[in-house]
Amino acid sequence: MEKNENEKSVTDEDSKINYRGWKVMPFIIGNETFEKLGTIGTLANLLVYLTTVFNLSSITATNIINIFNGSASLSTLLGAFLCDTYFGRYKTLGFCTMASFLGLLVIQLTAWIKNMHPPECGKESKTCIEPSAGQMGFLLVGFGLLIVGAAGIRPCNLAFGADQFNPNTESGKKGINSFFNWYFFTYTFAQMVSVSLIVYIQSNVSWALGLAIPAALMLFSCVVYFIGSKRYVKVKATGSPVTSIVQVIHVSIKKRRLSLPEYPLLSLLTYVSPKSINSKLPHTSQFRFLDKAAIITPEDEINPDGSASDPWNLCSMQQVEEVKCLVRVIPIWVSGIFFFVAIVQQNTMLVFQALQSDRRILNTSFKIPAASYTIFQMLSLTIWLPIYDRIVVPSLQRVTRKEGGITLLQRMGIGMFISILCMIVSGLVEERRRALALTNPIGVEPRKGAISSMSGLWLVPQLTLAGLSDAFTLVGQVEFFYKQFPENMRSLAGSLFFCGIAGSSYLSSLLISIIHQTTAKSATGNWLPQDLNKGRLDYFYYIITILEVINLGYFILCAKWYKYKGVGTSSILEIGQVSKQSEGIVNGV
Repeated sequence: MEKNENEKSVTDEDSKINYRGWKVMPFIIGNETFEKLGTIGTLANLLVYLTTVFNLSSITATNIINIFNGSASLSTLLGAFLCDTYFGRYKTLGFCTMASFLGLLVIQLTAWIKNMHPPECGKESKTCIEPSAGQMGFLLVGFGLLIVGAAGIRPCNLAFGADQFNPNTESGKKGINSFFNWYFFTYTFAQMVSVSLIVYIQSNVSWALGLAIPAALMLFSCVVYFIGSKRYVKVKATGSPVTSIVQVIHVSIKKRRLSLPEYPLLSLLTYVSPKSINSKLPHTSQFRFLDKAAIITPEDEINPDGSASDPWNLCSMQQVEEVKCLVRVIPIWVSGIFFFVAIVQQNTMLVFQALQSDRRILNTSFKIPAASYTIFQMLSLTIWLPIYDRIVVPSLQRVTRKEGGITLLQRMGIGMFISILCMIVSGLVEERRRALALTNPIGVEPRKGAISSMSGLWLVPQLTLAGLSDAFTLVGQVEFFYKQFPENMRSLAGSLFFCGIAGSSYLSSLLISIIHQTTAKSATGNWLPQDLNKGRLDYFYYIITILEVINLGYFILCAKWYKYKGVGTSSILEIGQVSKQSEGIVNGV
């Protein structure tokens, strides 16, 4: 099959490209695996590193992590634009993989070189000394390099792997689907190894060694990637879809004073480029003000093939409908920002809960590292996805007669409801942990406070709910963006997904700062102090619960209003065929 895929082609362009498919997958999947082992191996335990080695307060460390995660996700917009417009995926991935390695190396040096971090509390210094400006500056350089790496790797890695298969052959299409499955498998594998083995070494053996391992793995990832350089299919940069989006917005504003005609058959440009990879979109009645970008005026010149001579003065209805796809998704995307706020807490605040819980296994001396508890969230997601795909979906299909059993928006809504349950359980568990810490402590955590006699395994239910919530909403949102965006905007769709995660990280940081500062002056005391036993983290969880309830109501309204791509009032192509003289259409209300 591989030989047939390489030798046969559907188009002349494909015949010039030597698709090697699975022959280059060892390099690409190897690069992906070691890259994820490297980055996740460092980031998974970074919160503990900042509080124990750099002597930062819990609030400061949490805000740094949230801002870093948000910036790394937000940078994907710029990375995707530069990749599509100038550099292409191969160069972008190569440069950003090297940047990630340098970032991990810098962070490792902060642990290895004694002068790069403050002295250890209670041993090297009687009091806890905060890091100097130079020490923090060097650490932030490492964070900055990791953000540069994330900007190119996150939006490009999946697409670069898919580029190696011929999309116009059956074997190529199957190869792409298999690659996606392998990608998510290696991603889960890397997460589990990172939050268990690597985190254990960092917490119990040596931070210098525990951070050197991820840096070495990232270096190996770079080597594997460049070894396969001569074998890759390297798709050249063809331009960003952002240009077309800006053109539609610019022209619609420019022509805002024009009125949409009552009978617009001969008044709007319906040209569809034969080279476009986007499917033909029907006209929709939503956001009709954008239709003005396609109004043909006496000043507009039309090329012999029917296209606009100046796209900054006249756009086609196909372009307009593509922009409408983006605009329709924005309200759904906003609801995702608020949804992820609940999930963010399971990777930040939960770590501090675990530090002040009984982490021993069966009363032995072995303790589960605090950052390793997130493995239960991954297990929940990993176990549930095949059950949902193989058992739940077929059962629902027999009842609903729908392709996926339920719509993507319904799937996302279920996940948002589960996130509410997750936060309620989180609040109840924290209330119990705190009560036992005050009445029946089993020890003291340095710089934190009394350790509760509550087993850390009581944190598993909320992590399980978080994993289930991700399986519905996170996975559903990725598929939703992939299917609802025009084909040439799918890299932008991936960037938008990460921007939603960025927004949730920033929002979480803002909430923490507001509540920390507000409650510090209240009669009840600070809800989020260094010692959780002296605060009320459970109240913070309940506030997020209320936020998630409001968000679910907002999402339901958006879902009722939303129109899926391809469902419209009239087909641009069909109306264009009705009148050969027509340059465009719009459906008047």
